[in-house]
Amino acid sequence: MECRPARDGSLAAPEARTAKENLKPSLPESLVPSKNLIKQVRIVLTPVSAAVTERESSNKRWHQKSLFEYFANCEENSGEGSKVPKASSRQTQKKLAISPVSPASVVGGFLVESPLRSRPGSDMELDGSDVDASCVEDESTQLSAYERKRLKNVTENAKFFASLKLFESATRLRKTTTKTHPHKVKRAKHAKAETETTLRRSMRLQRVDPPEASLIEKQILSESSIEKHPVLPPDPIQMISAAPDQRMEEFLSEWTKISQVKNNQTEMPLCNLESYKGSLRNMVLREDAVAKVVETRIFSVAVHPSESSTLVAAGDKWGHVGLWNLDHPLEDGVHAFLPHTQPVSCLHFSPANPAHLLSLSYDGTLRCGDVTRAVFDEVYRNGEFGLSSFDFLASDASTLVVGIWDGDVEVVDTRTPGTSCELSADLNSMVRTVHVHPIDRQYFIAAGARNVGVYDVRHLKKSGSQPVVSLTGHSKTVASAYFSPVTGNRVVTTCADDTLRIFGTNCLSSMAPLLTTIRHDNNTGRWLTRFRAVWDPKRDDCFVVGSMSRPREIQAFHASGELVHSFSNEDYLGSVCSINVWHPTRYIVVGGNSSGRLHVFKE
Repeated sequence: MECRPARDGSLAAPEARTAKENLKPSLPESLVPSKNLIKQVRIVLTPVSAAVTERESSNKRWHQKSLFEYFANCEENSGEGSKVPKASSRQTQKKLAISPVSPASVVGGFLVESPLRSRPGSDMELDGSDVDASCVEDESTQLSAYERKRLKNVTENAKFFASLKLFESATRLRKTTTKTHPHKVKRAKHAKAETETTLRRSMRLQRVDPPEASLIEKQILSESSIEKHPVLPPDPIQMISAAPDQRMEEFLSEWTKISQVKNNQTEMPLCNLESYKGSLRNMVLREDAVAKVVETRIFSVAVHPSESSTLVAAGDKWGHVGLWNLDHPLEDGVHAFLPHTQPVSCLHFSPANPAHLLSLSYDGTLRCGDVTRAVFDEVYRNGEFGLSSFDFLASDASTLVVGIWDGDVEVVDTRTPGTSCELSADLNSMVRTVHVHPIDRQYFIAAGARNVGVYDVRHLKKSGSQPVVSLTGHSKTVASAYFSPVTGNRVVTTCADDTLRIFGTNCLSSMAPLLTTIRHDNNTGRWLTRFRAVWDPKRDDCFVVGSMSRPREIQAFHASGELVHSFSNEDYLGSVCSINVWHPTRYIVVGGNSSGRLHVFKE
C-alpha cells in the first residue's frame, strides 16, 4: 500500500485512508513521546530492486541521519518529562519537516516514502494538528517482523549513543588537547671558528704532479726528518746479520769467492731480435726464486756480475741492505744489514771489484761495503741535503758523480782521504738520477723536474752550469734517464705524464731528436716506488720497466716502441715490481716490489 500526497496536498488514494483507519499503532512507546511529534512521521515501505541510482544512495544517507537526530531528540525530551514546551516542539517539528529527505529513499533494501514535506497551502503541513496520529500507527502494522526488529534496534542504538554523550566528550577533549606553545628562550649562538677544512684529493687521481719534490722527498729535506732519522756516525759499520755467525761467515766467503773470478770481457755477438725474444720467453719465475730480502719497500736493486752464481742485493725504505744468494736455501741465503737510516735509493756492485757494494741513501751518506773486511766504509757525506743517485765516472770506479736532491751534482774521488767532494756544481734543477755515457765518460745525463740535460763534467761550474744537450718535451717530472749501455746513442726517459720517450744522442753537439714515444701508465702513487726504465746491458735497443697492468707483469720494450715480452706468473708474481734490473751478461731479470720481495726471472 502506498500513501502518496497529491499535487493539491490531499492523499492520492482514497482507499489508503480507509485502510489507514483500520490500522492499529504498533510503534514502541519510546518513539511516541508526544502527540505532536508522532504526526511528523509517515513511513511507507515498498520493496525495490537492488539496482538504485547514486542519487537514491545519497538520499538514503540523508534520511538515516535525520532518523538518528530524531531519536536523539526523543531521548532528550523523554528525560525532561511529559511536558514539552510548545516552542521547542515546533522547532523540532520544523527542523525534521524541512530536512532534505527526498520523497522516496532506500533504507534496508526498501523504498521509504516520506510525505512529510512542508508545502505552503498543504493539509500535510506540520503544525501539530493537521495530521492524525492514527496514520502512523496504521502504517506501522504494515511492517514485517524483521523491519520492526530492525527499527527497534535502531532505536536502542540511538538511545545508547545518546547516553554516551560522545559529542560533549569530544568537545571537552578538544579543549584539553589544545596545544599550548611555550615561550621559547633564544640561546645565544656562539660564533663558529673561522677555520676552513680542505678536502684531501689524491694528486695521482687528478694527474697533477707535485711542484718540485714528492712528499717523501720533502720530508727528507725538512729538519724534522733529519731529527727523526739521525745519521749514523762516519765510522765503519760492521757487517752484522741476524743469522748465526757460521752462516754469516759462509755467506761472506762465498761472496768473496765469486768476486775473484774474472769475467770474460769479450763482446758478445748481438743476436737478432727474434732470437732475443726466444731467450726472453725461456725466462721463467719459479717458487724458489721469490724471497723477502728486506723489511719494507724496495728503492734499489743490484745484480752481482758473476756468471757462476746468482747474487742479488736490494735497498729498502729504512736503510737496510739485503743480499740473497739464490744458490743456497732461502734460510741460509738471505742476509740483511743496516748501513743507513733512510731510503737506499741507489745500489751498484763495483765494476772493477765486485766484492765492493756501494750504497747511497737519502740520509746524505755514500758507503762502500767491503766483503773482504766485512765493513761498510763511508765514502762521502753531505750533512745538509739528501743524496739521490750516483754513477761511476771512471771505468775503474775510482771517481763518482753524485746527484743531490737540491739540484747539485758533486764529483767524489774515492782515492782521496776523507768524505768530501772534489767538485760541486749547481744544475738549477732537482736531480733524481745521474748516468754516465758508456763511451765518452766525461758526459753524464741528469734528470729531475722537467729538465733532462747532458752535461760535460769538464765544464761544470759552481753556479750556472749549462747542459751540452737538452732533452725537451716532458710535461711533468722525470723519474729517470739512462744512456743505452753499448754505444750511448739513445736515452730512455720515464716521465710522470705516462710516457716513455727515446731520444737520439749519437751527436752530443746538437739537439737530441725524439725518436720514439710510448704510452705507459707511470702513475704509481704514494706507496709504490716510481718506475725506472733501464736498458738491457747486453743490447742497445731493449729495456724493461714495471707495469700497473693486471695480471702483474714486467714489460720489455724495443726502442721502436714494440712490446717485446711480458714477464709474468700468476702463481708467484702478484704485485707491482717497480724497480727492475738486468744481469750484465746472463738472461736474468730481478724485480723488487713494495713489500721487500725480490722476483728473479731466469732461464
